[in-house]
Amino acid sequence: MTTQTADLIVSSNAVFTGLSDRPEPAAIAIAGNRIIAVGSKEEISKYAGEETKRYDFQDQLVMPGFHDFHLHVMHGAVMMESAMLFSARSEAEALEIIREFAQAKPNEPWVIGAVWDAGYWDTQRLPNRYSLDRVVPDRPAIMFHAEGHYVWVNSKALEIAGIDRNTEDPAFGIIGKDETGEPDGLLYEKAMGAVVKHAYHFTKAKKQELFKNFLAHAASLGVTAVHDLFATELMDMLTDYELFKEFEDTGELTARLHLWPALDGDLERAKRLRETYQSDKLRVSGLKQFIDGVITARTAYLLEPYADQPDTRGETSFPPETIKKWVVEADKEGFSIRFHAIGDGAIRLAFDAYEEAQKTNGKRDSRHSIEHVEVIHPDDIPRFKELDVTASMQPDHFAMSERGVYTERIGLAREPHVFSINTLQQAGARLAFGTDFPIDILQPLLQVYRAVTRIDSSGKNVWHSHERISLADALKAYTAGSAYGTFREHELGTLEAGKLADIAVLERNLFAIPVEEIPDTKVRLTIFDGKVVFEQAETLVEK
Repeated sequence: MTTQTADLIVSSNAVFTGLSDRPEPAAIAIAGNRIIAVGSKEEISKYAGEETKRYDFQDQLVMPGFHDFHLHVMHGAVMMESAMLFSARSEAEALEIIREFAQAKPNEPWVIGAVWDAGYWDTQRLPNRYSLDRVVPDRPAIMFHAEGHYVWVNSKALEIAGIDRNTEDPAFGIIGKDETGEPDGLLYEKAMGAVVKHAYHFTKAKKQELFKNFLAHAASLGVTAVHDLFATELMDMLTDYELFKEFEDTGELTARLHLWPALDGDLERAKRLRETYQSDKLRVSGLKQFIDGVITARTAYLLEPYADQPDTRGETSFPPETIKKWVVEADKEGFSIRFHAIGDGAIRLAFDAYEEAQKTNGKRDSRHSIEHVEVIHPDDIPRFKELDVTASMQPDHFAMSERGVYTERIGLAREPHVFSINTLQQAGARLAFGTDFPIDILQPLLQVYRAVTRIDSSGKNVWHSHERISLADALKAYTAGSAYGTFREHELGTLEAGKLADIAVLERNLFAIPVEEIPDTKVRLTIFDGKVVFEQAETLVEK
């Protein structure tokens, strides 16, 4: 029997296969889009032929490609070209960033910015439209808050959207008003839609350019698979599955796309989409919906009132009975379901809906998940294991939230149960990591760093040290955990024979460096579907 010849052989003294907790010396043989063998350099040398490309990375880390379990592709692609405001520590600083950005892009019809957070500003006061008018008087401007659940807009944007003092709030949305009853330039939840639909009205050519930039960026970060989650109706106009299909057909798709359209009661549409997109690179994996909003805007749904505003505990985006009905129906049709649930009330409702589906439809391997899981009631922690639900988390989210503001909102009694990653893992929850890009930057190693250190954005304070997890567990959550979460553990998530060849090579061995250097570690090489889709210029190839 002749030995199959490899197209590529990748070797290193530090290969993290995901099958154990430490990297080991190994070589990987790849033929076509699959790994055909993993073993010692000597064992793998028999797969080398005259045309085999050989990469030896010495002590650099070879690992499965990062599998981002939660992001928003096209919204993120737009944000890559937007004003980034997270570094601002005052409203004046944010306005200066916006002014410079607007000046540098005089021909863009809209001035778009993102990730501002007044919780980090010197005054901690929310901005208004008038300050934005001063720096962008002649064009509409929209600035997405760091959590993406409210926006700061100028007067021109309100005018284009037809919002004035007489405009009523939409369901699950608030138009901010000043003391005179005029819109103040802050739009919460579904009230954002009236402005976003104008700001995001792009041509096909512009969408192609945006998507191409996203794919190149993902490849440069070792990201080989992503989950594109429904991001509210107002972002749906950006979603273009046909565009993704065109890229697949022309061989330009350099990451596996798992699509999660809306869970909204329209199962016929969902089934049509599932039938249409079902390849190993582009597939509908299930349905996603929001149960609540976010803590800082007090739109997250809590079991008890907010500590700093006792007249509210937030609300659900749809009536609980509607949510349960949709879940039971979709579960019956074999769909996996994912819920954005940040507050303990929302998390409990998600579990209740999944439990009702099990009771109504019978137990099955459903791979449902809960997204974010920020403030959980201790009684609900065991339910991840009991109902076999994935905890889909983005560890850097706790560092994006200003801790003082966050704690003021929820109060000291609930604060111990915030971003409980290790507690969930110890209770048997399956973890899957992602970035929530563009709410956060598309940098997997920043998420890994937060999970293993629990250091917040101050750079020195640790938020609940007992919630740290090991580096191996963090990497597994970002690879094997995500693969399991979408029924792909047999072909993705670890480096072993028979699996798809999606591999990332980092310039340093994460297991051998100080933890503070993890976020700045660069990617040397990215292999997707057996082909090199990114490499640093100085990568050495042996023939």
